[in-house]
Formats: sequence, C-alpha cells, structure tokens
Amino acid sequence: MIPYWSLYLKSLDFSAETIGLLMATLHLSRIFSPALWGWIADRTGHRIRIIRIGALLTWVVFIAVFWQTSALGIGLVMLGYSFFWNAVLPQFEVVTLNYLGSQQEKYSQIRLWGSVGFIIAVLLLGYALDSISVDWIPIILFVLMILIWVNSLLIPSVRVSVIAEEVEVVSFKQLMLTPQVVAFFVITLLIQFSHGPYYTFFSLMMQKLEYTRSQIGMLWSLGVVAEVAIFVVMHSLIARLGLRLIMIISLFLCIVRWSLLALWPEKLLLVIVAQILHAATFGSLHAVGITLVHYYFPDSMKGRGQAIFSSIGFGLGGTLGAIVAGLLWESQGAAVAFGVAALASVVAIMLAYVWIHPEKVQQNSR
Repeated sequence: MIPYWSLYLKSLDFSAETIGLLMATLHLSRIFSPALWGWIADRTGHRIRIIRIGALLTWVVFIAVFWQTSALGIGLVMLGYSFFWNAVLPQFEVVTLNYLGSQQEKYSQIRLWGSVGFIIAVLLLGYALDSISVDWIPIILFVLMILIWVNSLLIPSVRVSVIAEEVEVVSFKQLMLTPQVVAFFVITLLIQFSHGPYYTFFSLMMQKLEYTRSQIGMLWSLGVVAEVAIFVVMHSLIARLGLRLIMIISLFLCIVRWSLLALWPEKLLLVIVAQILHAATFGSLHAVGITLVHYYFPDSMKGRGQAIFSSIGFGLGGTLGAIVAGLLWESQGAAVAFGVAALASVVAIMLAYVWIHPEKVQQNSR
C-alpha cells in the first residue's frame, strides 16, 4: 500500500495536505489499536485467534473503499480497516518470538520474508501500473488482504497462560516509567516521524521528476532488498556489535539518508544510495527495536510491549510524520520536509547515546 496508495489518492485530485492527512490515518489507529489488542491478548492468551479475527475484519471493512470517492469516505475506510490490521502485526511479532524460544536472535531471518513479499508485490505492481490504471490498486490490495487472512488460518493455535491482573498492572506502569524505556519509546517515535516525508511523498516526488511507475517500484524494492540483506546478517551483527551501537550507527545513517533526499533528489546515484540506507533506517532499527522490547518486558507483558512499540512508533510517530510532511510539502518544499526528518534523527541519536544501555537491563533482571 505505502508506495502506491498516494498515487491512487493523487488520481482522485486530492491536494498534498489532504494526501498527508489520509496517509496519516493509516498510522492514526496504531496509536490506540495495538495497545487495546495487546491488552486483550495478554489477558486471554489467544494471540492466534486475535490475529485471525483482525485479518478477517481487515478485508471486510476495506470492501467499503470501492464506493468511496470523497476524502472523508476514504479516510473513514482507511481508519476502520487499519484498526483491525494493526491488531495483527504486533501480536504476530510476539508469536514469532515465542516460537523461536531461546533462538530469538534468528527473528530477523524470519522477518526478512515479509520484505521479500514486499519486493515482489512492489515490483510486479510497478510494472503493471505502467500499463493499467491506478484504479486497480484497491482491487489488488483487497485480494492480498484475503490471502493474508487465509494464511492466518494455517498457523497452529497455542494458548499461553496469564497471571493475576493486579500484579501485572503495577509492574507494567513501573516499567513504562523507567528512564531507559521512556527514552527508547521517544526514539521510536522520532524514527517513524522522520520517515513521514518518505512514506507519504517519495513516489510523488519521483513521479514529478519524471520517473516511470516501474522505476519508482524498482527504487522502493531496492530499499527493501537492502533491508532483507541486513535481516540475513542481523543476528551476527547483534552478537558482534551489540544493540546500542547498531542503534546509534543506524540513526546516524538516518541523518545521511534524509539529507540526500532533501538536497539531491534529482541525482539518481544519490537516490540509490539513500534507498540502500533503508537497511539501516528501517531494517536494523526495527530488528533492534523488537529485540529491545523483548529485553524490557517480561513474558506476561510482551504483547502490550510490542503493541506500545507499534502504537508510539508506527502510530503516533507515523501520524505526526505524515501530517507534518503534508503541511510542509507544498508550502515549504521537499527539501524542508526531509530536513525536518533529518533533524528528528539528530535528536534521536542524542537520546540513544545517553540513555540506551541494554546491558543494564540484563544485569537488573538477574
């Protein structure tokens, strides 16, 4: 959806501000939806059932998009379907890590297959859109949503035990107020905020520079190919460099990436470099973030931990990033929008340098 949905919205003659607000609705439900579903999953232990229900209601709600042409109608459909879609993602992270058990460092080797799927979809759709109308985008998305739901039915259901609510609530509140955890979630917010101009307007920027839709798809895919490559080796990088150093290096590369897109978007070679840096700005930071949540939260709270990671980062950070990008894009230009993204990364790297020390969490847990 992310690479091509803005093109579909543009075909409906929406302004940049409207497109920014509509793209923000994809993130808006992530502010509250994952936390709600995470709480339910931790209380009941039925994570697979929640994943199946969320995947089913995702495509059921999305059906309504075929009768919408107004910004309000499309926005309500996007908000509704994403409420259920965002029930799926964080719980699937928990299920994956639980299946891995003591081999959680291999998480990235499973996660990379999501990236492979993204590459295939973006490349094929990019080539197709050079020949077919963008009106096909909702239909293709609808088919993919149904396939996701069907796939969720094939996963074995395992119910985990739950513990007393009174003890959990107190411990969870105390944990959330730990300085390192607070800093981690602020960094998570800033990372996704900085991706706002990229996720919302990169395709439109490239189209304005007269790239074909297949070329735009290839550029998006290049970033995810780099992401796959980093996922393949992430387990060994974590063992060799540690989570803190990987986070700091990746945040520095965020600054480099957004600066390249701010200053030289017309230079193909530098855009290619910027896309390769997706390995750091999303790939390694996502893997590090998922792993840190697993460090910070005990078993009985992992569902809510992953949910809040999604809520604050992809939800609040993504929403603010899309809205601010939409406001800046036409009034100030692409350079300012990506410059603000780079500035957010500067703040994040300072917080990470001072506050992120995973080894202290491990020591305290002993």
